Amino acid sequence: MRPRRHRRRIGRRWGRFHVGRTAVLGTAGALIAGTLVAGAISAPAASADGRHHDRVGSEARGVRIAAERSAEAGIDWKSCPEDWGLTAPIQCGWVTVPLDYAKPNGKKIKLAVDRHVSTGTKGERQGALIYNPGGPGGSGMRFPTRVTAKNPLWTKTAKAYDFVGFDPRGVGRSAPISCVDPQEFVKAPKADPVPDSEADKRAQRKLAREYAEGCAERSGWMLPHMTTPNTARDLDVIRAALGEKKLNFLGVSYGTYLGAVYGTLFPTHVRRMVVDSVVNPSRESIWYRANLNQDIAFQMRWDDWKAWVAKHDSVYGIGDTPQKVEKEWLKLRAAAKKEPIGGVVGPAELIGFFQSAPYYDSAWAPTAKTWSAYRAGDTQALIDAAAPDMSDLAGNASAENGNAVYTAVECADAKWPTSWRTWDRDNTRLHEKYPFMTWANAWMNLPCATWPTKQQTPLNVKTGKGLPPVLIVQATRDAATPYEGAVELHKRFKGSRLITEKGAGSHGVTGLANPCVNERVDTYLLTGKTDRRDVTCTPHATPKP
Repeated sequence: MRPRRHRRRIGRRWGRFHVGRTAVLGTAGALIAGTLVAGAISAPAASADGRHHDRVGSEARGVRIAAERSAEAGIDWKSCPEDWGLTAPIQCGWVTVPLDYAKPNGKKIKLAVDRHVSTGTKGERQGALIYNPGGPGGSGMRFPTRVTAKNPLWTKTAKAYDFVGFDPRGVGRSAPISCVDPQEFVKAPKADPVPDSEADKRAQRKLAREYAEGCAERSGWMLPHMTTPNTARDLDVIRAALGEKKLNFLGVSYGTYLGAVYGTLFPTHVRRMVVDSVVNPSRESIWYRANLNQDIAFQMRWDDWKAWVAKHDSVYGIGDTPQKVEKEWLKLRAAAKKEPIGGVVGPAELIGFFQSAPYYDSAWAPTAKTWSAYRAGDTQALIDAAAPDMSDLAGNASAENGNAVYTAVECADAKWPTSWRTWDRDNTRLHEKYPFMTWANAWMNLPCATWPTKQQTPLNVKTGKGLPPVLIVQATRDAATPYEGAVELHKRFKGSRLITEKGAGSHGVTGLANPCVNERVDTYLLTGKTDRRDVTCTPHATPKP
């Protein structure tokens, strides 16, 4: 499930990974030498009859073969390349996986992984804890820095576990995909997402078609294989390469869906699993309906932020009621549409910046402060916050790569409506009551309506024999992953426990200081124990201006 300056993404909508605006995706760019490895032998093709079941069986065999090979090969841990920005004692390496698990002897790709070994004694060590921050398109490679930074929320867990991050397939250094030239991708100002006319809608539809075509042209060889089940299979191969018999996993935002799919495919391979800020895993929700529901939740949390800004009007001077703050927002939007701020910040860029506030409480004060400064005459602060930096070639490549992976995975995971009439009807209705994100979200996902490769049927997430208790953590007012998703996964994973942070809405609960949550996460990861019943926690501290 991060807020983007350039083009809004679900996780970055289904997962922003760390509080703050620093991008955490690895540098994308040209395909790294050695990332794509051709095999000499191909697995036999499935027959026409029972093709689906044959493929499922072939993929199951393929992942077993790949895991056995990785267990034997292990990971050749070395100092990380200097340009990766990961210093000792963090180590880096590679894990080889099949491009297509139905053909384990066919083409292969290499996945970048890193680790910080456990800080405790040999007797305290419990194995490796693998992390996925969301997206789709998020890199987990910064996860070991929680140890080097001595993050107080994770010191106990770091004694017991190696902290392991990875770039999922298509991301960063793991056979990165691309859909458009990165500098074109970030160029601003973009068209206002809220259409004024049918001509505006036609123009956005054209852009969405062209984006889908660009994905096929630049990364067509990867697109059919960019699915959540394949990433879950990759996760199992990484587990084996680490020498772990069972998986310890922490997934946030989209990472919760990855965990749900992994738990369904490999229930006996799970040791401990924490899922935080949960994507609704139902087949009916993945992914079209999930995006519509997200628009409603974003409006709710946007309203929460406006109320907070109004409460602190003596600090920000924007408006002393939520209605006045909204009025000023609409005035700002309209002015930027008429004449983009600094020539580069229009309504699309404003949304890219302001959506940080509904995502994370940590962005409440900085967002309000920047807006207040702009109103007082400091135009540059808002430009710096909302406009792309055209000189940041690596950052722009990373942003484009992340969006490409987001689109590729969501479009491949599930069948999307192909009728524009459906999209237009649903988003027009939603926009009337929930205008903050609805149309921006629609245009971002519209490439899936004309996606050039086959779209799968989502996996039926359910409890398999041998699945241990899973710990689910969720805030009730989360914008990116509405609360209902946690409830749904709780129903589907029998024996799971749900920790609810009531009245809070910051995305990524386990990264916040709330002892009611933190202590239970520690206890579960260290001992495997959960409360006898689900737990409701009071919210973490409200941000101060």
